[in-house]
Amino acid sequence: MAPELTRPPLQADERTALVGWLDLQRRILRWKCTGLSEADAHRPVLPTSPAMTMAGLVAHMRWTEHTWLEVLFLGGDERENPAFDESAEDADWRTEGRPLAELLAEYEAQCARSNAIVAAASLDDVGRHPGYRAGGANLRWMLIHLVEETGRHAGHADIVRELLDGTKGYY
Repeated sequence: MAPELTRPPLQADERTALVGWLDLQRRILRWKCTGLSEADAHRPVLPTSPAMTMAGLVAHMRWTEHTWLEVLFLGGDERENPAFDESAEDADWRTEGRPLAELLAEYEAQCARSNAIVAAASLDDVGRHPGYRAGGANLRWMLIHLVEETGRHAGHADIVRELLDGTKGYY
């Protein structure tokens, strides 16, 4: 079941290590979705967290990448990102009527955009969005945060997948 899940080189430079660990966590999240039915992809398994479905995790992570690299780092418009919609709780987790394959394709495209943004910038470059305190972080800090958040949610996906159908595995 496992795709190619390899860690970055042990003697990698900083950028290669950061992007390598982020890419690994992204692949783990996508791998956890392999073979799921649409019903299971959208089925909540935690009564107190109904938005935390496999589809919801993918949607949230797509918008998390957008938040940090396109909005906070590049200074883009947050209005297209549902994570900034204060009128709807967990709006970036909502997936009603959205097929898992579509959500995964959007996540994949967002990750590619994120990698292009990172490749074109210095790790010391500072975010450009003046409206948010976190917009003042440098790219290095933002990448470390993305590794942390993506890894955290990949762990959630481990648990959700096991609760859905018993599938387990890390490598």
